[in-house]
Amino acid sequence: MPEKAAREERASRQRREARGRSAETVAVLWLRMRGYRILERRLKTPLGEIDIIAARRDILAIVEVKSRTSRDAGLEALTTRQCRRIERAATWFLARSPRAAATRHIRFDLVVVAPLRLPIHIANAWTPEAAF
Repeated sequence: MPEKAAREERASRQRREARGRSAETVAVLWLRMRGYRILERRLKTPLGEIDIIAARRDILAIVEVKSRTSRDAGLEALTTRQCRRIERAATWFLARSPRAAATRHIRFDLVVVAPLRLPIHIANAWTPEAAF
């Protein structure tokens, strides 16, 4: 029985991963339609992962993507702990890519992707603990 539970857990994790990748693709297309240039996608750092890094005019957006049924559910899914981890990953990215941040305002955004609905882009979804 433990073997069956492990297989089911792996299958569940794979479905969540696939749903997340699909939501990120939708978010990328949505941001591009809004004039953003995608600089990075699924950036893995030693300090955490950033779903999307996008630029538009003088804004550098660090974007978290949530696949949920509503805007409120997406906001609720974004925990303080997760925000801090994303901020640390952003600090790592900016230290290694100073040109990306040059003369740009850095912002932390959220894109909520729900089935059969247009994505919701929430600019300045949270304010970082440290100044950027």
